[in-house]
Amino acid sequence: MTTSTPVIATSHPNDGLLRADRFPHILCPGCGIGTVIHCYVDAMAASGIPLTEHVCVSGIGCSGRAAGYVNVDSYHTTHGRAIPFALGIAIHKPELRVTVISGDGDLSAIGGNHLIHAARRNINLTVICINNFNYGMTGGQAGPTSPRGSHTSTAPLGVQDRPFNLPDLVRAAGAPFVARWTILHVRQLRDAILRGIEKPGFSFIEALSPCPTNFGRANDMADGMAEMDVYRRRCRVAESLPPFDELDIDLLDEERPIVVGNFIDIERTPFRPLGEPMP
Repeated sequence: MTTSTPVIATSHPNDGLLRADRFPHILCPGCGIGTVIHCYVDAMAASGIPLTEHVCVSGIGCSGRAAGYVNVDSYHTTHGRAIPFALGIAIHKPELRVTVISGDGDLSAIGGNHLIHAARRNINLTVICINNFNYGMTGGQAGPTSPRGSHTSTAPLGVQDRPFNLPDLVRAAGAPFVARWTILHVRQLRDAILRGIEKPGFSFIEALSPCPTNFGRANDMADGMAEMDVYRRRCRVAESLPPFDELDIDLLDEERPIVVGNFIDIERTPFRPLGEPMP
């Protein structure tokens, strides 16, 4: 009688796309940033574009660690300045596919003007905004996307400000591709990132992600699965951009759906440096 030896995989399909020497990662249990990174590298692989033509740029914050984990030319930049760094690369080397991965605070607070003007100019960039509704790395402070009524370290009685509606913000600025998915929607998120990589011009993908350590714990979602369950129960897929008030997110209102989908996919002439002819 022979006994079978269990087969243990010696490699993973994404091994060449991630920097194994940087693991184990620093992300908290239940954090969704790792899922977004995997969706990004899967999209890179599916694009068929050589890794030497991909560039990843990130800012400061938990999401800013993404640039250090992907095995392509990458830049971990200063706070709020991921898009200007990426813009310089995209204009100087238009043959490259430049992707920005950063958080809601980095991209829409200190980096907010860069975000709207990159969308307005229709720069050849793919921007992935990992939205966990707070400044997770520095203590869970309220940020520009913190839902009204949610509790944070700087708003213990509840956030009073109306949060940014990021898909509608970049759509109004002129972005030709705008999507929002959660880390529960892995295939849709990967496909949206792939579409952003392949599409000329500015693409914006918002990825809703748990932050159980800071935001979740303060709002009765003390582990990643609790917020994932909110997405499972309440997300509704829209085929086009709904009215802006329907896109607002309120995690605490059980009656309000969280609208996700690929909202905008239109053609606009991308930015061209001075001296290049218009088509």
